[in-house]
Amino acid sequence: MTGDADRDAVLDVARQGQQAAIVLRTLTRQQKDRALHAIADALLASTDQIVVANHSDVAAAAAAGTDPAIIDRLTLNRDRLVAIADAVRDVAALTDPVGEVVRGYSVPNGLDIRQVRVPMGVVGMIYEARPNVTVDAAALCLKSGNAVLLRGSSSAHRTNQVLVDVMRSALDATDVPADAINLVPGTSHDSVKYLMTARGLVDVLIPRGGAGLIASVVEGSTVPVIETGVGNCHVYIDEHADLDKAVAILVNAKTQRVSVCNTAETFLVHAAIADAFVPRALAELKERGVTIHGDARIAAYVTAAGINFMPVTDEDWAAEYYSLDIAAGIVDSLDDAVRHIRQWSSGHTEAIVSDSATAIQQFIGGVDCAAIMINASTRFTDGAEFGFGAEIGISTQKLHARGPMGLSELTSTTYIVTGDGQIRG
Repeated sequence: MTGDADRDAVLDVARQGQQAAIVLRTLTRQQKDRALHAIADALLASTDQIVVANHSDVAAAAAAGTDPAIIDRLTLNRDRLVAIADAVRDVAALTDPVGEVVRGYSVPNGLDIRQVRVPMGVVGMIYEARPNVTVDAAALCLKSGNAVLLRGSSSAHRTNQVLVDVMRSALDATDVPADAINLVPGTSHDSVKYLMTARGLVDVLIPRGGAGLIASVVEGSTVPVIETGVGNCHVYIDEHADLDKAVAILVNAKTQRVSVCNTAETFLVHAAIADAFVPRALAELKERGVTIHGDARIAAYVTAAGINFMPVTDEDWAAEYYSLDIAAGIVDSLDDAVRHIRQWSSGHTEAIVSDSATAIQQFIGGVDCAAIMINASTRFTDGAEFGFGAEIGISTQKLHARGPMGLSELTSTTYIVTGDGQIRG
């Protein structure tokens, strides 16, 4: 394809999505839910085909020396496909946000005013590796009455193509037009550029991936962007913490799945409990192969053989590792912990482990992020865990949404004003 042909192809699918969005606005919940169940059934029926395509993508990524954490995100197997299909059914079971009255009231002149949720229209997704996003985004956009344009990374192109083909075919027997779900053509950066500048055809873009991808979309797009952010998440162990809970939460937050944005990348310990907590934490992290990037005060506790340790750097404090690495430090006060977090946080999720209501409230007031965990793992910042069925992404900005984004966050609003002949004087 020439550059112009690439651009035309991208704009063509955007126009198709625009036409599909017109139809989607008129569909009932029952019509959309039937389509979602048809998609879930088709994904399971096509498991072998999807796994074969995914195996090709994974093999190519491995041959190219791709980081194992990225390969983990890329990989689909039968169990993960079952989970993806279940997530689609979960979305079908959720309340349809379209038509929900956000607020309604009458004014003195008799006008009745209602603010009602409506679809955004055409949602563009630009994302890396994870083919599960292909299905999650399609399901959430369909349920919320939006058409979706999917632009995954070239590393997952074979998988994404099969997933989209399967979903579009499933829609043929429903009231939802197949063009409600489209894969953006092309694997070069040019196709991303054309999508980012399709203002007037695409209503909003949502990037999901690393810091470089997100910055590129935010800085280069003429289409409005909902910015999802990287996850440099912290766990602060307060002087009033239950140590058993603290160890369990830290280990889970770091090691339960290292390749996702809600994994903990730093832990901070109040000096008053360092003697009791740090040796236990280091021993548990050692058992799971975690490398500690610690400050000088943490280093004093590295006495057992086999602990992987290196001195912490500013790059470590800022890192989203995607690996079995964690930065660690000891602080003299909760205020010091909050200052550290405000300096290095990406605004995703911060956690405190404490039995002190005063300390918890001070922590809540001091940090500024999309989600705060109190005596719980950072791994819970997730649309499914929040009861959304699935998520389109986790927004770390403050407009238009913040935190895990489910169905409601994929809608805008319209004011419907009903009168009886009123005119303005």
